[in-house]
Amino acid sequence: MHSSKSLFLSIDQGGHASRAVVYDMQGDIVANCSAPLTTRHPHAHFVEHDAGALLESIQQSLIGVFNELGERAKYIEAAGLATQRSNIVCWDKHTGEALSPVISWQDTRGHEWMTNLNLDREDIHKNTGLFPSAHYGASKIRWCLDNIDAVKKAQQDGRLCCGPMSSFIVHHLLDGHPNLADPVSASRTLLWHLHRKDWDAYLLDTFAIPREILPECVPTHHQYGDLKINGYVVPLMLVTGDQSAAMYAYGNLQFDTAYVNMGTGAFVSRPSGYALTYARRLLTSIIYSNDEESQYVMEGTVNGAGSAIEWLQSQMPVTDLWQQLPRWLTEITNPPLFLNGVSGLAAPYWLPEFETELDQTAEPAANYVAVIESIVFLIHANVQEMMKFSSPPEQLQITGGLAKLAGLCQRLADLTRLPIYRPIECEATARGTAYLVAGKPSPWPESEHGIWFNPTENAILDTRFLLWEQAMLQRMRHHEDNDK
Repeated sequence: MHSSKSLFLSIDQGGHASRAVVYDMQGDIVANCSAPLTTRHPHAHFVEHDAGALLESIQQSLIGVFNELGERAKYIEAAGLATQRSNIVCWDKHTGEALSPVISWQDTRGHEWMTNLNLDREDIHKNTGLFPSAHYGASKIRWCLDNIDAVKKAQQDGRLCCGPMSSFIVHHLLDGHPNLADPVSASRTLLWHLHRKDWDAYLLDTFAIPREILPECVPTHHQYGDLKINGYVVPLMLVTGDQSAAMYAYGNLQFDTAYVNMGTGAFVSRPSGYALTYARRLLTSIIYSNDEESQYVMEGTVNGAGSAIEWLQSQMPVTDLWQQLPRWLTEITNPPLFLNGVSGLAAPYWLPEFETELDQTAEPAANYVAVIESIVFLIHANVQEMMKFSSPPEQLQITGGLAKLAGLCQRLADLTRLPIYRPIECEATARGTAYLVAGKPSPWPESEHGIWFNPTENAILDTRFLLWEQAMLQRMRHHEDNDK
């Protein structure tokens, strides 16, 4: 049983930083430390992190948060880890040495190889909940096996382990250095069967990946092993994905709510409970499991959210961007239409080589508003798709860094005709991880109530969405004609 002094540690490894955050039983932050992480783009379609630097950023954040806590660290009862789901890495299963970079979910170097396989999309969707895509782990692992000499040598010597980045982190953080895969990250490889909850022989054969190089599959809630930090021993009891954890940030799932979390990408999730629900152009994702049960969502993914703004910053650099964006979103109501294919076009369109074009004649401010608007349009398209397969949600809950933009939230409320709740604490992944680690306590209160964005009549935005939708379909038909 927990006491009033009980504390819970969340390790949140994201695309730009690693964070260690400690929460109390009321869901309040007691200590918080982060360390930055650099992203590399060595070639077109390559997106990587240095594996050693990533581990170092986690260690820095952990040591920092334990130093901040001092003697109160003795009250930490358990820890949880949340990571980006589709990142993969290869390592020596005996020494832990990284044999590849961490290959980001945004990386699509395996697209051509994946396309040439001519996979049955419906069959892949039924078995994995995903669609064939180089964003997921299979093509990244296959690329490493084919192209990295150290990986080939380790495989010959029987020392190779490949798989989710979360498995690599667990191997390094824990005493005993286990090789274990949580289902949320494993399910993002195209190699894990949604029904059997394990690596699948048919899928492994399809992608020519041997089972023996993959870590052992276990539930999200599991006794992974012990962290040893600053002389303290803390059991790691949960490993999950960032988007999955974010849904639990403010308590247990609400089935009348669609959850939107916006960081590098934007993700829209609608809980379906313990049942697997398939939607023709959306993902079916596992978000939590223990020894008795699993929980699933319908999920729509938008690849170009924060990454689209970063892309525009590389094209049109603006100083003090985040200070200026709120004003621009208020003042500019008729920006150019932006067809957002940054990092590839995901749900509900699924066109990996979609061309992104910028209106070079427009002012930078108008283009930044256009990019924000495109994120809103893509989220709305996913919410519309969800409504074909489930009852309409009564509200949206919005979290993540981009949720701090009130102009984005209001546009989304206007377009979806749904009220949107934005908590005061928008960084949801760490808080959701703590809630799960603490055993889903009730209550899990917010120290301050968030803000509601209620829908208003916005005929200009409605018209712009229809024009955007027509332009998207026209561009997609153009792509299809070129592929014939």
